[in-house]
Amino acid sequence: MPSWLVKSDPESYAFADLERERRAVWDGVANALALRHLAAMRPGDECLVYESGKTRAVVGRARVVSAPRPDPAGGDARRLVVDLEAGERLVRPVPLAEIKSDPAFAELPLVRQPRLSVMPLPAAAHRRLLALGRARVR
Repeated sequence: MPSWLVKSDPESYAFADLERERRAVWDGVANALALRHLAAMRPGDECLVYESGKTRAVVGRARVVSAPRPDPAGGDARRLVVDLEAGERLVRPVPLAEIKSDPAFAELPLVRQPRLSVMPLPAAAHRRLLALGRARVR
């Protein structure tokens, strides 16, 4: 199953908010490439949640629980949303500095295209991030 990395500004919506709500509409994606990635998400896909801003780290897991659909807020017909369900918080956040210093992540979109808010995560990178965060690999 594909996995994804989704980015959020914790001052607007933190992983703690997703944990508290358990399920949320993942919206606010405007970049054309990020929207293409969002359109490729399917229920059951796993996501790692990266908090930008001051945190700048992968902090938790989530699962896609709906197919992509038009943003209910309207305004721009190209915008899509999915529903995410909170998973576990990583035991140890994986900071961006550590990711950038690890050659295993050199081709990761997070390193190469840092402004992208939704990106595919190769299986090896997904497993490595979970190992660094000391989460159970499924």
